[in-house]
Amino acid sequence: MAEESAGQSERKTRVVIVDDHQIFRQGVQVNLELNDDIVVVGHAANGEEGLEVVRRTQPDVVVLDINLPLLNGIQVTRQLVSEGQTARIIMLTAYDDRQQMIYAMRSGAAAYCVKEINPEKLIDVIRYVGQGRFVVNSQVFDKAGLESWIERGVQEAAGQYYADMAETFSPLSSREMEILQCVTRGLSNKEIARSLKISHQTVKNHMTAILRKLAVEDRTQAAVFALREGWVRLQDTDESVEK
Repeated sequence: MAEESAGQSERKTRVVIVDDHQIFRQGVQVNLELNDDIVVVGHAANGEEGLEVVRRTQPDVVVLDINLPLLNGIQVTRQLVSEGQTARIIMLTAYDDRQQMIYAMRSGAAAYCVKEINPEKLIDVIRYVGQGRFVVNSQVFDKAGLESWIERGVQEAAGQYYADMAETFSPLSSREMEILQCVTRGLSNKEIARSLKISHQTVKNHMTAILRKLAVEDRTQAAVFALREGWVRLQDTDESVEK
C-alpha cells in the first residue's frame, strides 16, 4: 500500500499547449516544467492540430488560445467535449470580456484566464482544474458555483429581456460557426448555401439562431463580433476569399 501511495503522489499532470505563437508556447512550457508535478506532453499551432495532439496524448489539461488558425479555441473545446475527451481545458487568451468568458465556459472550458497571467497563477489554475474546480480569472468555483456565475452574467447582460433570451450566449453549433465564418467573408445567404451545399432556408434558420445567440441585430454586427472576439481571424478570411 505504501508503494502504491508513493506512486500516486508522484504522478504528474500532463499538459498540452495550443497556441499559434511558437515563442509563447515555449515560454509557457518552460515555466510549467519548473514544477515537478507538471509535464508538457504536446503542443500545437492551430485548432485542427490541437485536436490531433489531444487525441493522441490524452492529457489531463489543455492550455488553449481562442484565436487560432483553422479552428478557433471554442470550436476545439466543443469538439473535445462532444468526443468525450476527459482533458480539462484552460482558455488562455487576450480577450478579456464577460461575454467571451460566458461563451467559453458554456462551451465546456474549465478555466478562462488572460494571457497576462503570471506563471505562478497559471500553475495554480492548472492544479485547481486538476481537482475538478472551475476558474474564471481569479474566481474559483465548484460546478454549482460556475452555473450560478453564468446565470448572473446572462441576466446582467440581458436585463429585463432575460426571459426572452434563454439562448443568448449559448455556444454556436459547428454548422453555425461555419456560417458565421462565411458571413465574415462577406458571403450572402445564397452564396453560403451554395458553398456549404445546404438550402437557402437552412442558412436563414441558422442565421436567426446565430443573431439570437450572439445578441446582435444583424449579420454585420455578427461579423464584427466574431472578428473582435477572435473567433475568426482576418488572415483566414482573406485566404478564403483568395481561394
